[in-house]
Amino acid sequence: MTPLPKSQIEPEIVPFKAPNPSVPGASCPLEIHDLTVAYHQKPVLWGIDLQVPPGRLVGIIGPNGAGKSTLIKAVMGLLPLSSGWVKIFGQPYQKQLRRVGYVPQRESVDWDFPVNVMDVVLMGRFGHLGLFRRPSKADREIARECLEKVRMLPYANRQIANLSGGQQQRVFLARALAQESDLYLMDEPFAGVDAATEAAIVEIMHELKERGKTLLVVHHDLPTARNYFDMLLLLNMRLVAFGPTEEVFEYELLQKTYGGRLTILSEVADAVRQKTS
Repeated sequence: MTPLPKSQIEPEIVPFKAPNPSVPGASCPLEIHDLTVAYHQKPVLWGIDLQVPPGRLVGIIGPNGAGKSTLIKAVMGLLPLSSGWVKIFGQPYQKQLRRVGYVPQRESVDWDFPVNVMDVVLMGRFGHLGLFRRPSKADREIARECLEKVRMLPYANRQIANLSGGQQQRVFLARALAQESDLYLMDEPFAGVDAATEAAIVEIMHELKERGKTLLVVHHDLPTARNYFDMLLLLNMRLVAFGPTEEVFEYELLQKTYGGRLTILSEVADAVRQKTS
């Protein structure tokens, strides 16, 4: 598909803050160059250039319609690109399936599908199995350990549709853990969950980071963003800023990202003042 002419870009996007350099090639968990994605000839993402260093916990934030979920799906090859490319550890996503774990939005999952909790988590082991191989005893033990980590092992035989929203999210987090990946993509994992589940997810994310894993997490709550992530990616169709949280969580950059539509800017300003005081 040919790139869209710039004349079709409707909003004016502020120049992005260049990311910190990282080692290119196989050691770079995620590298994106000139990424443009469009729906019906209308751009949703435009000219994204990004290099994510290894072992970082990155929050992706921006207003509704900014392209946050689209970015995750484009990285995974679920959407056609109008231009640009994506590399996972130096190769296309299709060649690195085992190294990428994914936690989807709850709204995108068919919860009526007749499958139990253990079966869902075992799906995370499929990338490690050969063609037509069934999960082994070792695979089941890994699945049990992952369910134990998210405190869902007692529900292993329960139908996924019969769980609460927070429990369902914990199960999909366990599935991602069972993949034993190096790069994790999480699309609003905190949406619709209770405080206990949110705390458990944050704890697991930090554990993964300490083990050298890289995580990109779509997040919508600004007041908690500066506490959860060590790097932030501000997105509004284009990359507005990307860097360490203490540098990017800055009132002017957030205002540019949200374009005056942010109703909690006063809360953010208070958080910024607390950070600098």
